[in-house]
Amino acid sequence: MFDSTDSLVSFLHAAQTEYLGMFERVDGGQARAQLRQWQRRGGGGGQMGVLRGDVVEKGACNVSVVHGSRLPSPSAMEEATGSTHQAQSFTSPASSSPPDEEPFFACGLSSIIHMANPHAPTAHLNVRYFQVGDQAWFGGGADLTPCVAYAEDTAAFHAMLRQVCEQYHPRALAAYTEYKSWCDEYYFLRHRQEPRGVGGIFFDRLQLSWDEASAFITHLVDGYSQILAEILTRRQGMPYSSQQKEDQLYWRGRYVEFNLLYDKGTRFGLESGGDLEAIFVSLPPVVRW
Repeated sequence: MFDSTDSLVSFLHAAQTEYLGMFERVDGGQARAQLRQWQRRGGGGGQMGVLRGDVVEKGACNVSVVHGSRLPSPSAMEEATGSTHQAQSFTSPASSSPPDEEPFFACGLSSIIHMANPHAPTAHLNVRYFQVGDQAWFGGGADLTPCVAYAEDTAAFHAMLRQVCEQYHPRALAAYTEYKSWCDEYYFLRHRQEPRGVGGIFFDRLQLSWDEASAFITHLVDGYSQILAEILTRRQGMPYSSQQKEDQLYWRGRYVEFNLLYDKGTRFGLESGGDLEAIFVSLPPVVRW
Protein backbone atom coordinates (compact mmCIF):
# COMPACT_ATOMS: atom_id res chain seq x y z
CA MET A 1 0.00 0.00 0.00
CA PHE A 2 1.15 3.57 -0.58
CA ASP A 3 0.07 7.09 0.35
CA SER A 4 2.73 9.30 -1.28
CA THR A 5 5.18 9.25 -4.17
CA ASP A 6 7.93 7.97 -1.88
CA SER A 7 5.85 5.05 -0.63
CA LEU A 8 4.64 4.38 -4.20
CA VAL A 9 8.25 4.02 -5.37
CA SER A 10 8.94 1.68 -2.42
CA PHE A 11 5.88 -0.37 -3.37
CA LEU A 12 7.08 -0.64 -6.99
CA HIS A 13 10.48 -1.93 -5.88
CA ALA A 14 8.86 -4.46 -3.54
CA ALA A 15 6.62 -5.63 -6.39
CA GLN A 16 9.66 -6.00 -8.64
CA THR A 17 11.30 -8.26 -6.07
CA GLU A 18 8.11 -10.36 -5.81
CA TYR A 19 7.72 -10.69 -9.59
CA LEU A 20 11.33 -11.73 -10.16
CA GLY A 21 11.01 -14.25 -7.34
CA MET A 22 7.84 -15.62 -8.95
CA PHE A 23 9.70 -16.00 -12.26
CA GLU A 24 12.45 -17.94 -10.47
CA ARG A 25 9.90 -20.27 -8.87
CA VAL A 26 8.13 -20.87 -12.18
CA ASP A 27 11.47 -21.67 -13.80
CA GLY A 28 12.12 -24.30 -11.14
CA GLY A 29 14.68 -22.45 -9.04
CA GLN A 30 17.62 -23.02 -11.39
CA ALA A 31 18.04 -19.57 -12.97
CA ARG A 32 18.42 -16.36 -10.99
CA ALA A 33 17.28 -12.88 -11.92
CA GLN A 34 20.01 -10.37 -12.68
CA LEU A 35 19.64 -6.73 -11.63
CA ARG A 36 21.18 -3.69 -13.29
CA GLN A 37 20.91 -0.03 -12.29
CA TRP A 38 20.72 2.75 -14.89
CA GLN A 39 20.77 6.52 -14.73
CA ARG A 40 18.94 8.97 -16.97
CA ARG A 41 20.70 12.09 -18.17
CA GLY A 42 18.43 14.90 -17.02
CA GLY A 43 17.14 13.26 -13.84
CA GLY A 44 16.31 9.90 -12.34
CA GLY A 45 16.91 6.36 -13.52
CA GLY A 46 15.77 2.87 -12.78
CA GLN A 47 16.48 -0.77 -12.06
CA MET A 48 16.13 -3.52 -14.66
CA GLY A 49 15.64 -7.14 -13.60
CA VAL A 50 15.92 -10.03 -16.08
CA LEU A 51 15.74 -13.81 -15.73
CA ARG A 52 16.69 -16.20 -18.54
CA GLY A 53 16.06 -19.87 -17.88
CA ASP A 54 15.02 -23.14 -19.46
CA VAL A 55 11.32 -22.81 -18.61
CA VAL A 56 11.08 -19.03 -18.46
CA GLU A 57 12.86 -18.16 -21.68
CA LYS A 58 12.88 -14.49 -20.68
CA GLY A 59 11.20 -12.78 -17.76
CA ALA A 60 11.76 -9.14 -16.95
CA CYS A 61 10.53 -6.59 -14.45
CA ASN A 62 11.67 -2.97 -14.44
CA VAL A 63 11.18 0.00 -12.14
CA SER A 64 11.79 3.50 -13.43
CA VAL A 65 11.71 6.82 -11.58
CA VAL A 66 12.44 9.81 -13.82
CA HIS A 67 12.02 13.56 -13.48
CA GLY A 68 13.09 16.81 -15.06
CA SER A 69 12.52 20.53 -15.40
CA ARG A 70 10.39 20.08 -18.54
CA LEU A 71 8.95 17.33 -20.72
CA PRO A 72 11.68 16.02 -23.01
CA SER A 73 9.90 14.97 -26.21
CA PRO A 74 6.80 15.19 -28.42
CA SER A 75 5.70 11.76 -27.17
CA ALA A 76 6.00 12.91 -23.57
CA MET A 77 3.95 15.96 -24.48
CA GLU A 78 1.24 13.69 -25.91
CA GLU A 79 1.31 11.58 -22.75
CA ALA A 80 0.97 14.67 -20.58
CA THR A 81 -1.76 16.51 -22.47
CA GLY A 82 -4.05 13.72 -23.55
CA SER A 83 -4.56 10.53 -25.52
CA THR A 84 -6.92 9.25 -28.19
CA HIS A 85 -9.15 7.73 -25.50
CA GLN A 86 -9.87 10.06 -22.60
CA ALA A 87 -10.74 8.36 -19.33
CA GLN A 88 -14.11 9.51 -17.99
CA SER A 89 -12.60 10.25 -14.58
CA PHE A 90 -10.08 12.76 -15.92
CA THR A 91 -10.61 16.50 -16.00
CA SER A 92 -7.70 18.80 -16.78
CA PRO A 93 -7.22 21.55 -14.21
CA ALA A 94 -6.26 25.01 -15.33
CA SER A 95 -2.53 25.62 -15.57
CA SER A 96 -0.66 28.88 -15.90
CA SER A 97 2.09 27.37 -18.07
CA PRO A 98 2.09 25.18 -21.19
CA PRO A 99 2.64 21.51 -20.16
CA ASP A 100 5.92 21.25 -22.07
CA GLU A 101 7.40 24.03 -19.92
CA GLU A 102 6.50 22.53 -16.55
CA PRO A 103 8.51 20.10 -14.41
CA PHE A 104 7.54 16.45 -14.57
CA PHE A 105 7.88 13.29 -12.49
CA ALA A 106 7.08 9.77 -13.62
CA CYS A 107 7.51 6.37 -12.00
CA GLY A 108 6.37 2.95 -13.03
CA LEU A 109 6.61 -0.82 -12.92
CA SER A 110 6.69 -2.89 -16.11
CA SER A 111 6.75 -6.69 -16.27
CA ILE A 112 6.88 -9.14 -19.17
CA ILE A 113 7.35 -12.88 -19.43
CA HIS A 114 8.07 -15.06 -22.47
CA MET A 115 7.89 -18.81 -21.85
CA ALA A 116 9.75 -21.54 -23.74
CA ASN A 117 6.62 -23.69 -24.01
CA PRO A 118 4.23 -22.48 -26.77
CA HIS A 119 1.26 -23.51 -24.61
CA ALA A 120 2.26 -21.01 -21.90
CA PRO A 121 1.21 -17.43 -22.69
CA THR A 122 3.19 -14.23 -22.85
CA ALA A 123 1.85 -11.81 -20.24
CA HIS A 124 2.44 -8.14 -19.49
CA LEU A 125 1.66 -5.69 -16.70
CA ASN A 126 2.41 -2.01 -16.35
CA VAL A 127 1.45 0.55 -13.72
CA ARG A 128 2.65 4.13 -13.72
CA TYR A 129 2.20 7.51 -12.06
CA PHE A 130 2.75 10.82 -13.86
CA GLN A 131 2.96 14.42 -12.65
CA VAL A 132 3.24 17.46 -14.91
CA GLY A 133 3.03 20.76 -13.07
CA ASP A 134 -0.20 20.68 -11.07
CA GLN A 135 -1.63 17.68 -12.96
CA ALA A 136 -1.23 14.10 -11.75
CA TRP A 137 -2.68 10.76 -12.83
CA PHE A 138 -2.25 6.99 -12.88
CA GLY A 139 -2.14 4.64 -15.83
CA GLY A 140 -1.42 1.02 -16.59
CA GLY A 141 -3.01 -2.30 -17.32
CA ALA A 142 -2.46 -6.01 -17.73
CA ASP A 143 -2.96 -8.25 -20.75
CA LEU A 144 -2.52 -11.86 -21.82
CA THR A 145 -1.06 -12.86 -25.20
CA PRO A 146 -1.20 -16.63 -25.74
CA CYS A 147 0.17 -18.41 -28.78
CA VAL A 148 -2.28 -21.23 -28.05
CA ALA A 149 -5.37 -19.75 -26.43
CA TYR A 150 -7.14 -21.71 -23.69
CA ALA A 151 -10.61 -20.57 -22.68
CA GLU A 152 -9.91 -21.60 -19.07
CA ASP A 153 -6.89 -19.28 -18.85
CA THR A 154 -8.63 -16.36 -20.54
CA ALA A 155 -11.63 -16.68 -18.22
CA ALA A 156 -9.46 -16.89 -15.08
CA PHE A 157 -7.36 -13.89 -16.12
CA HIS A 158 -10.39 -11.70 -16.82
CA ALA A 159 -12.15 -12.89 -13.66
CA MET A 160 -9.20 -11.60 -11.62
CA LEU A 161 -9.28 -8.22 -13.38
CA ARG A 162 -13.03 -7.90 -12.98
CA GLN A 163 -12.83 -8.77 -9.27
CA VAL A 164 -10.09 -6.18 -8.67
CA CYS A 165 -12.15 -3.49 -10.41
CA GLU A 166 -15.41 -4.44 -8.67
CA GLN A 167 -13.87 -4.51 -5.20
CA TYR A 168 -11.23 -1.79 -5.30
CA HIS A 169 -12.07 0.74 -8.02
CA PRO A 170 -14.52 3.58 -7.21
CA ARG A 171 -16.47 2.83 -10.44
CA ALA A 172 -16.53 -0.95 -9.84
CA LEU A 173 -17.90 -2.98 -12.77
CA ALA A 174 -18.15 0.10 -14.99
CA ALA A 175 -14.37 0.51 -14.69
CA TYR A 176 -13.71 -3.08 -15.78
CA THR A 177 -16.08 -2.75 -18.75
CA GLU A 178 -14.44 0.48 -19.91
CA TYR A 179 -10.86 -0.66 -19.34
CA LYS A 180 -11.47 -4.01 -21.06
CA SER A 181 -12.78 -2.22 -24.14
CA TRP A 182 -9.89 0.23 -23.99
CA CYS A 183 -7.41 -2.67 -23.86
CA ASP A 184 -8.98 -4.30 -26.92
CA GLU A 185 -8.71 -0.98 -28.74
CA TYR A 186 -5.15 -0.21 -27.65
CA TYR A 187 -3.61 -3.66 -28.28
CA PHE A 188 -4.92 -3.94 -31.82
CA LEU A 189 -2.48 -4.39 -34.71
CA ARG A 190 -4.00 -1.97 -37.17
CA HIS A 191 -1.68 -2.91 -40.03
CA ARG A 192 -2.73 -6.58 -39.68
CA GLN A 193 -6.31 -5.90 -38.57
CA GLU A 194 -6.07 -8.35 -35.69
CA PRO A 195 -5.89 -8.23 -31.88
CA ARG A 196 -2.54 -8.87 -30.20
CA GLY A 197 -3.95 -11.33 -27.66
CA VAL A 198 -7.00 -12.14 -25.56
CA GLY A 199 -7.11 -8.77 -23.87
CA GLY A 200 -7.13 -7.56 -20.31
CA ILE A 201 -7.54 -4.01 -19.05
CA PHE A 202 -5.86 -0.73 -19.98
CA PHE A 203 -6.37 2.67 -18.34
CA ASP A 204 -4.76 6.09 -18.57
CA ARG A 205 -5.08 9.60 -17.11
CA LEU A 206 -6.88 8.17 -14.10
CA GLN A 207 -7.21 10.58 -11.19
CA LEU A 208 -7.77 8.86 -7.86
CA SER A 209 -7.09 9.77 -4.27
CA TRP A 210 -4.03 8.09 -2.77
CA ASP A 211 -6.28 5.73 -0.79
CA GLU A 212 -8.27 4.76 -3.89
CA ALA A 213 -5.17 4.36 -6.03
CA SER A 214 -3.37 2.35 -3.37
CA ALA A 215 -6.22 -0.14 -3.12
CA PHE A 216 -6.74 -0.50 -6.87
CA ILE A 217 -3.09 -0.59 -8.00
CA THR A 218 -1.91 -2.81 -5.12
CA HIS A 219 -4.56 -5.45 -5.73
CA LEU A 220 -4.04 -5.32 -9.49
CA VAL A 221 -0.31 -5.95 -9.07
CA ASP A 222 -0.88 -8.73 -6.52
CA GLY A 223 -3.74 -10.36 -8.41
CA TYR A 224 -1.79 -10.41 -11.65
CA SER A 225 1.17 -12.17 -10.03
CA GLN A 226 -1.05 -14.83 -8.47
CA ILE A 227 -3.17 -15.65 -11.53
CA LEU A 228 -0.18 -15.61 -13.87
CA ALA A 229 1.71 -18.10 -11.70
CA GLU A 230 -1.35 -20.40 -11.78
CA ILE A 231 -1.69 -20.20 -15.57
CA LEU A 232 2.02 -20.71 -16.25
CA THR A 233 2.23 -23.67 -13.87
CA ARG A 234 -0.74 -25.24 -15.64
CA ARG A 235 0.81 -24.89 -19.12
CA GLN A 236 4.58 -24.96 -18.80
CA GLY A 237 4.93 -28.77 -18.74
CA MET A 238 2.62 -29.57 -21.63
CA PRO A 239 4.22 -31.48 -24.53
CA TYR A 240 4.65 -29.61 -27.80
CA SER A 241 5.91 -30.34 -31.28
CA SER A 242 8.69 -28.69 -33.25
CA GLN A 243 6.02 -27.18 -35.51
CA GLN A 244 4.28 -25.61 -32.51
CA LYS A 245 7.60 -24.07 -31.48
CA GLU A 246 8.07 -22.68 -34.99
CA ASP A 247 4.54 -21.27 -34.85
CA GLN A 248 5.36 -19.59 -31.52
CA LEU A 249 8.46 -17.89 -32.93
CA TYR A 250 6.48 -16.58 -35.89
CA TRP A 251 3.62 -15.45 -33.64
CA ARG A 252 6.06 -13.55 -31.43
CA GLY A 253 6.66 -11.23 -34.37
CA ARG A 254 3.25 -9.71 -33.69
CA TYR A 255 4.45 -8.76 -30.21
CA VAL A 256 7.56 -7.08 -31.60
CA GLU A 257 5.56 -5.22 -34.23
CA PHE A 258 3.21 -3.72 -31.65
CA ASN A 259 5.95 -2.65 -29.26
CA LEU A 260 8.00 -0.95 -31.95
CA LEU A 261 5.15 0.61 -33.93
CA TYR A 262 2.48 1.59 -31.42
CA ASP A 263 3.48 1.24 -27.77
CA LYS A 264 3.44 4.59 -25.97
CA GLY A 265 5.81 3.41 -23.25
CA THR A 266 8.47 2.43 -25.78
CA ARG A 267 8.20 5.78 -27.52
CA PHE A 268 8.31 7.72 -24.26
CA GLY A 269 11.33 5.76 -23.04
CA LEU A 270 13.29 6.35 -26.24
CA GLU A 271 12.46 10.04 -26.56
CA SER A 272 12.99 10.83 -22.88
CA GLY A 273 16.51 9.40 -22.77
CA GLY A 274 15.71 6.12 -21.02
CA ASP A 275 18.01 3.12 -20.89
CA LEU A 276 17.87 1.22 -24.19
CA GLU A 277 18.31 -2.24 -22.66
CA ALA A 278 15.51 -1.56 -20.18
CA ILE A 279 13.22 -0.20 -22.91
CA PHE A 280 13.70 -3.18 -25.22
CA VAL A 281 13.74 -5.84 -22.49
CA SER A 282 10.07 -6.55 -23.18
CA LEU A 283 10.91 -8.01 -26.61
CA PRO A 284 11.07 -11.81 -26.96
CA PRO A 285 14.56 -13.37 -27.02
CA VAL A 286 14.00 -15.33 -30.26
CA VAL A 287 11.54 -14.41 -33.01
CA ARG A 288 10.93 -15.13 -36.69
CA TRP A 289 9.04 -13.56 -39.54
